[in-house]
Amino acid sequence: MSISKFFSKRNVFFIVIFALLGLAALQAPFTQIVGSKVKFTLFDFFGPLASGFIGLWPGVFAVFLMQLANFFLHGAKVVDAGAIIRFFPTLFAVWYFHKKSRVSLLPAVLAIIAFNLHPVGRSVWYFSLYWLIPLFCYFVRERFLLARALGTTFTAHAIGSTLWLYAFGLPAKVWISLIPVVAAERLIFAVGIAATFVVFNNLLNWLMERKIIHLEFMIEKRYLWRQFL
Repeated sequence: MSISKFFSKRNVFFIVIFALLGLAALQAPFTQIVGSKVKFTLFDFFGPLASGFIGLWPGVFAVFLMQLANFFLHGAKVVDAGAIIRFFPTLFAVWYFHKKSRVSLLPAVLAIIAFNLHPVGRSVWYFSLYWLIPLFCYFVRERFLLARALGTTFTAHAIGSTLWLYAFGLPAKVWISLIPVVAAERLIFAVGIAATFVVFNNLLNWLMERKIIHLEFMIEKRYLWRQFL
């Protein structure tokens, strides 16, 4: 992708709007991450969606820029390994959410391998079975938005958990206790991602149809509300 295409008016517009919304969402904590002062926020619902509207690499750049801005805004208060690790899961989630990426399965596969190479991870190998979900969802993600969202959130979980294991060495009993928590937490994230995508998809389409913005985004017509009316 050329520099001029990467920084097209559409992409710059989206990145700016996304940054403003993202900063607001990053200030709304959702739940505490085990082993750190860092928390999940509402940003985890719509951060992965960037690639769905402007493409893979512009989307990754938008999310990275957003998280970098938030880090400098609050970094002095929560600088720990967890704060650094938080940069990466959403970036890989953005990668998975982009439907045309053929290698988006790679992060989950590598996470399973890395998790089980660690002594603690190997003792709770069944925890990493969660990361087979992105592999299964990959084959139906173009047909079912919830499958796409599930694959997205579990890709983020795979990267985050594996990095967490190597950074903090949480004992096996902690990973075991997290198994039911992960199931509920990731289902909520998947529903949130899917619902947020539908809202943004319709909002951008509405703005484009009324010539409020003169930019073409990657709208998915089958998720427009009028299709169900």
